[in-house]
Amino acid sequence: QWQLAESGGGSVPAGGSLRLSCTASGNGYSVNCMGWFRQFPGKEREGVAYIYTGSGTTGYDDSVKGRFTISQDNAGKRVDLQMNSLKPEDTAVYYCATGTYYSATSSFPPCLFGYWGQGTQVTVSS
Repeated sequence: QWQLAESGGGSVPAGGSLRLSCTASGNGYSVNCMGWFRQFPGKEREGVAYIYTGSGTTGYDDSVKGRFTISQDNAGKRVDLQMNSLKPEDTAVYYCATGTYYSATSSFPPCLFGYWGQGTQVTVSS
């Protein structure tokens, strides 16, 4: 089992920045992909960014490209999401997840996620 813990959420004015962190601990199956998702009220979770920890390959949803940056440390067991130029529409609960890279798909992120954190609230005021 993997246990994921997110931190760094909070409230920030539009144009501000936040840095989310996710740490994985435990002994689950071999994983090589970590991602960030967000969930708006009444909606399903949607992908924000991912990192293929073996190569460092990253990907972003178009809505956050140029503003958010995902990075890894500790052999992929810690993943951060630096969020700059935040907008009110970024307000959501943000989740980290870990799993395995799956390139043979058109879905985003191209990974199969088996473990999820509890989520952290990000609120951007106008």
